[in-house]
Amino acid sequence: MATLLKAQGLRAGLPTRRPAPAPSPALRTATTPVLRSGISMSPLPVHSRMIQKTTTLGRRSLTVTASAASPAPAPAKPAFKWGANMKDLGICVGIAALLWFIPPPAGVTTKAWHLLAVFIGTIVGIITTPLPLGAVAVLGLGAAMVTKVLTFAEAFSAFASEIPWLIAIAYFLAGGFIKSGLGNRIAYAIVGALGKTTLGLTYALVFAEALLSPAIPSVAARAGGIFFPLAKALCLACGSDPEKGTAKKMGAYVMKTCFQTTTVSSAMFITAMAANPLAVNLAASAGINISWGTWALAGLVPGLVALISVPLILYVLYPPEVKDTPDAPAAAAKELDKLGPMSVNEKITAGAFAITVALWIFGGSVGINAVAAAIVGLFILLVTNVVTWKECLNNNAAWDTLTWFAALIAMAAALNKYGFIPWLSNSVVQVVGGLGLGWQGAFGIVVALYFYSHYFFASGAAHIGAMYTAFLAVATACGTPPMLAAVALGQLSNLMGCLTTYGIGSAPPYFGAGYVPQSDWLRLGFILSIFYLAVWLGIGGAWWKVIGLW
Repeated sequence: MATLLKAQGLRAGLPTRRPAPAPSPALRTATTPVLRSGISMSPLPVHSRMIQKTTTLGRRSLTVTASAASPAPAPAKPAFKWGANMKDLGICVGIAALLWFIPPPAGVTTKAWHLLAVFIGTIVGIITTPLPLGAVAVLGLGAAMVTKVLTFAEAFSAFASEIPWLIAIAYFLAGGFIKSGLGNRIAYAIVGALGKTTLGLTYALVFAEALLSPAIPSVAARAGGIFFPLAKALCLACGSDPEKGTAKKMGAYVMKTCFQTTTVSSAMFITAMAANPLAVNLAASAGINISWGTWALAGLVPGLVALISVPLILYVLYPPEVKDTPDAPAAAAKELDKLGPMSVNEKITAGAFAITVALWIFGGSVGINAVAAAIVGLFILLVTNVVTWKECLNNNAAWDTLTWFAALIAMAAALNKYGFIPWLSNSVVQVVGGLGLGWQGAFGIVVALYFYSHYFFASGAAHIGAMYTAFLAVATACGTPPMLAAVALGQLSNLMGCLTTYGIGSAPPYFGAGYVPQSDWLRLGFILSIFYLAVWLGIGGAWWKVIGLW
């Protein structure tokens, strides 16, 4: 045997290299190297099925092992998951359906009532957010078209409105403000000057916005285009970012306060809000002429009281986690040193903003509206590559806000067109007029109804156009001094924007930043609405007596 083995070139005791039948590919494992003979030379996976055959050659044995890998378990299919909060969505649909099938009151057409049902269901959806806000609004428009209470043209009419586009473009401008680094530079400068406390920083923003308000006749442009990006840059520079879970560090307080005070500054001057001249014109048609000076003087005392008080009230009700920052000025100074001289992009951004603000202030005299002015600034940023169009397209908050705000404006305008809002106004006139109250009590009821009916409106101009004249008429009919009634209703037409995320042009950008949850926004808005009414009718009423409005 030994001679035979030597003749074959093998040592005694070793297995012959007789070709073995190749195992079926199914018997191999992907992780086990296999020689041509089909003999496995490495350990088998633990899950393999073992097939062994032992052959004895001389004093040694050879174990031939093959493996049959068991099939890998099929990946588990992901569980089905709804794309919406079905409970909240069910509440929205249920409320809309309930209103739909309630017979409309006398004087209200079926079409107007059905649109109200869809509108209320959409508003509940905006509040409960079973889907993102834009999706809720689009579904509301879809429901209105499917039920034939709105045509396509009516449903999407507000997408040609100025305010939603102005807000969206303000988001794009804010992107350039932050991306270029100009926002950080200005934020660090403010922190360096007033940054020892969060309250001090907030007051700086509040009064800077109020000082500019008489010169920029659009609260959406002023808040969304100038102070919102500055406030956001300031919050980010101080380490408060909702995407990192630090919204309440200071940003939630700053954003909510800055928004609320925009309603105050808008109320103080005729030229601080685009809808104020409409109220003045409607008052003039009723024989009450309000000058710029009369309006400003009437709003001076209650406005200053509110501007000083609101940051303090929210400091108690909605406090920032970081209140004292004694080291912030020194740290901000170091960051400014690191930034060095202004970059080319910062200079371009500053120039674009300067041109835009100048057009917002003076463009009306040459026929350039606020949206056109904003587009001029955006054009500069796009052409110089400070901002790219892809970045604008990826700005989800801008497009989402444009969608839901325009949808609500369209439905609210249709409610007025179909007669529901005029019916509501006339009903209030009849009820209040029949109570037999003194003019003070009657005016208090008129103001409260006028103010809180703003939950139905997504535009101050729409509210004024629909209800100002009727409520002014009932107030004066009840004995309220005409000038007092006209000025008070005009100024409160701005303050009532404090209630919701959609009631005034400055709300969507500040809310869309993601610092303040909607529940907090609505709760604090209602609390402050009571404060505003107390200040304007209490302190304001006494001040108006001093200056001779009554």
